[in-house]
Amino acid sequence: MKIRITALLVASIAATLISCSRPKAPSPPPPKVTVALPQIMTVTNWDEYPGHLQAVEMVETRPRVSGYIDSIHFTDGAEVNAGDLLFVIDPRPYQAAVDQAKAERQRAATRFELTRNDLQRAESLRGTRAISEEEYDSRSNATREAEAALAAAKAAEVAGQLNLDYTRVTAAISGKIGRRLVTVGNLVQGGAGAASTLTTIVTMDPIYCYFDAPEEALPRYNHDGRGQNSPLACELALVGEEGFPHKGRVDFFDNQVDARTGTIRVRGVFANVDRALVPGMFAKVRVPAGPPEPTLLIPDVAVGFDQNYKFVYVVNSTNVVETRIIEPGRSLGALRAVLKGLTPQDRVVVNGLTTLRPGTRVEAQEASAPGTPSAVAVVTANSSTMP
Repeated sequence: MKIRITALLVASIAATLISCSRPKAPSPPPPKVTVALPQIMTVTNWDEYPGHLQAVEMVETRPRVSGYIDSIHFTDGAEVNAGDLLFVIDPRPYQAAVDQAKAERQRAATRFELTRNDLQRAESLRGTRAISEEEYDSRSNATREAEAALAAAKAAEVAGQLNLDYTRVTAAISGKIGRRLVTVGNLVQGGAGAASTLTTIVTMDPIYCYFDAPEEALPRYNHDGRGQNSPLACELALVGEEGFPHKGRVDFFDNQVDARTGTIRVRGVFANVDRALVPGMFAKVRVPAGPPEPTLLIPDVAVGFDQNYKFVYVVNSTNVVETRIIEPGRSLGALRAVLKGLTPQDRVVVNGLTTLRPGTRVEAQEASAPGTPSAVAVVTANSSTMP
């Protein structure tokens, strides 16, 4: 029994000595992270809004006289010039009315000439008392009556000629014409109120874009350092377009803020030489929120989120990770503006963020220099803070 216990004791001591003689496993190397210094760039901040396009001028072409459509002289969707002939309404009834009015004018002119001659004879006889005062007054009144009848006949002739001219319906403005809403042979109603719509014409160049801006944005637009006569720039993009290729200017602010929405209607005007902008389209429009200013920018991927704040990890001089709470601004592509919380000398972690904790010692590698942005960077966002 003693021999067995002794053997076990010797084996235990031998195992302990063997285990103590093994080398300890080396500690893992510090994690590798990529760091980058914040960039300072001159940035123009823009406010972006949804907008809709509207023609500067739009005319519903309606007839001024009633009648049957005799002919149509345009192609649907074509561009027309002011004064171009569009429709012809059957002119024959109006030509007959003009001929009748001319005959009435001639008869009234003949009557007036006769009564005037009678009055002249009466005036010569009145001097010799060869005519009574009653007869003289009668001829004088007849002359005035004939003169009034002649004026009425002339006015009727002018009105008849106007109606005849109105049978030729012409374009009121230059622009793009819509489809014909009536065809040859149809009866159309003229005059005020119930006049038939024949077609529509809209101007194409320039074109308006209307959008609604919040009332708190007005001070920025009115006091952004522009000269008194310098217009406020604006840019526009259609659905599917990259960037904002259409350049324009703001030419109108409404005279009051909508109390229901707290917004004010704003209008931009844009050149449309290539006719890419069509009235009725929806678009994105942006206006500068202020003059260009130097801004600190970091990669957007470096920004972390907590419930009540936003932060980045920075590596200090001893390669230890620290947390910096920041106040972010607008985005610039893959970059994010930082308003507070960082300096240009801070090394911000931009890669390897998932395993980091404050106080971790790391091996920092400098990020390769990204493409240098333009001297004046363009920021497009709806708000000066992150969403």
